[in-house]
Amino acid sequence: MPLNRCKWAGEDPLMVAYHDSEWGVPVHDDRLLFEFLILEGAQAGLSWQTILNKREGYRQVFADFDPVRIAEFTPDTEEALRKNPAIIRNRLKISSAVSNAQAFLKIQEAFGSFDRYLWSFFDALPIQNSWQNWREIPAQTPESELLSKDLKKRGFRFVGPTICYAFMQAVGMVNDHTTDCFRYTELT
Repeated sequence: MPLNRCKWAGEDPLMVAYHDSEWGVPVHDDRLLFEFLILEGAQAGLSWQTILNKREGYRQVFADFDPVRIAEFTPDTEEALRKNPAIIRNRLKISSAVSNAQAFLKIQEAFGSFDRYLWSFFDALPIQNSWQNWREIPAQTPESELLSKDLKKRGFRFVGPTICYAFMQAVGMVNDHTTDCFRYTELT
């Protein structure tokens, strides 16, 4: 008997694997949180499947999402990245990854970790929703608006409320698996 999944996972093996093992699992590792933040920003206007297909390329050219190394990227490095087909070659998205790395490091310094900063918005506990179907899931919430506003105040870009909500879903700050999905109960 096949497992019942959230409809967005579809049948693509990469999307199914992402849904089954990563999406909605609470993340507390700063490097992985940074990776998701950059990838969600890169997704703006595109499909998540496009980003997943380029994830390994991002890992290669963005120093495995090491914020210290990315924060040191020069304009020449950014120009070279704009010519690399392994990633989304949007100039603003590339430059925002660099400035976001710099802002990320400042948060780590101020709070001890990005994880501590991020989860302080939610009392360290994921929000548990109980959507019956994917059409009920909002694109943004008051919580994502609050996070977006604070990140922007701290110098982040490509972190609007919709991107922040997708990020929150990805890193398990919110459980938005539909109630008929096998992962819903596992993550509740």
